[in-house]
Amino acid sequence: MSYNSPVEEYRYLFRHVVGLQRLCATAAHAGLEEDDLDDILKAAGRMANEVLAPLQRKGDLQPAYLENGVVRTAPGFTEGYRAIAEGGWIGMAAGEEYGGLGLPWSLQNAVNEMINGACISLGLNPLLTQGQIDALEQHADGVTKELFLPKLISGQWAGTMNITEPQAGSDVGAIRTVAEPGSDGKYQVTGQKIFISWGDSDVSENICHLVLARLPGAVAGTQGLSLFLVPKFIPKADGKPGPRNSVRAVSLEHKLGLHGSPTAVMEFDQALGWLIGGSGNGMKAMFTMMNNARLGVGCQGVAVAESAIQQAAEFAAARTQGIPVSAGSTGVISDHADVRRMLLAAKAQVQAARYICADCAFSIDMARATGEDKWNARAGVLTPVAKAFGTDTGVEVSLQGIKIHGGMGYIEETGACQFLRDVLVTTIYEGTNGIQAIDLAGRKLADSGAAILDLLDEVLATWAELCQIDPDLAEQLEEAQIRLRETTRWMVQQEELNERFAGAVPLLRALALVLGAHYHARAFCGESGEGARAAMARIYFYRLLPGHLGLCDEAKRGATDLFAPSAESLFE
Repeated sequence: MSYNSPVEEYRYLFRHVVGLQRLCATAAHAGLEEDDLDDILKAAGRMANEVLAPLQRKGDLQPAYLENGVVRTAPGFTEGYRAIAEGGWIGMAAGEEYGGLGLPWSLQNAVNEMINGACISLGLNPLLTQGQIDALEQHADGVTKELFLPKLISGQWAGTMNITEPQAGSDVGAIRTVAEPGSDGKYQVTGQKIFISWGDSDVSENICHLVLARLPGAVAGTQGLSLFLVPKFIPKADGKPGPRNSVRAVSLEHKLGLHGSPTAVMEFDQALGWLIGGSGNGMKAMFTMMNNARLGVGCQGVAVAESAIQQAAEFAAARTQGIPVSAGSTGVISDHADVRRMLLAAKAQVQAARYICADCAFSIDMARATGEDKWNARAGVLTPVAKAFGTDTGVEVSLQGIKIHGGMGYIEETGACQFLRDVLVTTIYEGTNGIQAIDLAGRKLADSGAAILDLLDEVLATWAELCQIDPDLAEQLEEAQIRLRETTRWMVQQEELNERFAGAVPLLRALALVLGAHYHARAFCGESGEGARAAMARIYFYRLLPGHLGLCDEAKRGATDLFAPSAESLFE
């Protein structure tokens, strides 16, 4: 099965859905032309299709392993990583001062989807490095930036995120790793971290770990955490890797999927580290990387969903089964109504999730280009939606892909199972999707829902345009945003947070579905109601958007019924 990067989808959505021309009109990106965007997308697509896609199955069948203290990656991964790094795809959105290209994050997000759609196990590596680059650009001092950023941006060195410990998963405040002040203003970091993606490998000459730890006398909880950059090899004065630091991969996890991506237990034994962001500011600095990674992980979900539906569509177009049920049918299963339903609904959902991730990246770009708070608030709301809906879409569409394959989908040799196995963890890492929903219903409603309501005002603007082309779809969009406004206001009125949290997941899903309709409507209007995207918009409106009704009702149900049964009754 070949992979075909969605180059044309991004060309269209940049112009007609997101409106990237608004970013190109800012001083920060005034020199960016549409032809430049097209050339970059095409080049990234070719690299993903031709170099990375053949590695997808290799990574699954010949996973990374630990040998005499060295992590060996799957055959071809070193060459694949080199193609990503030497192509400039890792640091394309980084600042030009340290070797980046200064391109919009919107473009980086599009390239990331292509890389992860071709091979998610390998694509996770540069995704983490990009998050680390972002954190260092915003929080490191000048000397640290000079030493580390050029190497990370070029891809010569790779970056990781070290948060989780055996006793501290989602409860980050329970972290026990410590950092003692050492010589020359540096620190000695000691502790153990688990579930560290690409914690060690042979694809880059050095690996830089961002580690949350506690300084002596630090207060309990997250407020007492500081952030440290701990390299595998200590850089020499000329910036080249020097002596080995006292950090190592103790073991690799045996996982359901992502076999090509080494997930390590990391041990730090008085390892030399650089303080990032100042004492006690660890969570603030790490959140920069985490938010970056959350959009990236949402993009991973979309990427795998795209790959899964491409393979399912190809299989369905070739698989003959049953009696032809329509004129002109050759008997292939894609002509059966239920298979057609699964294919089209899945494709419409993938497009909606892609639109959400793209608009989140665009909001980040606009916030940085303009400095306006409204764009930061917009990105703040879209980030948990992009992460949760993008990864849920990855799981749901991958499962549909297996069903479309029928019995062959359950056979590993087809590769359909791998999509589901690989993407399932994206709903868990970088903050579970439940935590994303709680973030939306909690912190992101601290503005009395203003950012969400502003988004719904944009939906109304799209509704006004849609009225001129398709009044029926316009009526559905209007009613959906009204229902979501009511739900948002109900949430804001709940002073008891548990009342909000009980409905947080359905609230996020309802918001995603309505926003998906909004973006599909923009695509619909871009084609004046005719064409493939307009047809896909109708599929979305008639078959997916109605799901928001029950979700809004559930979101307003509150917590009473959930806590009515005793805890003991759960085990009877």
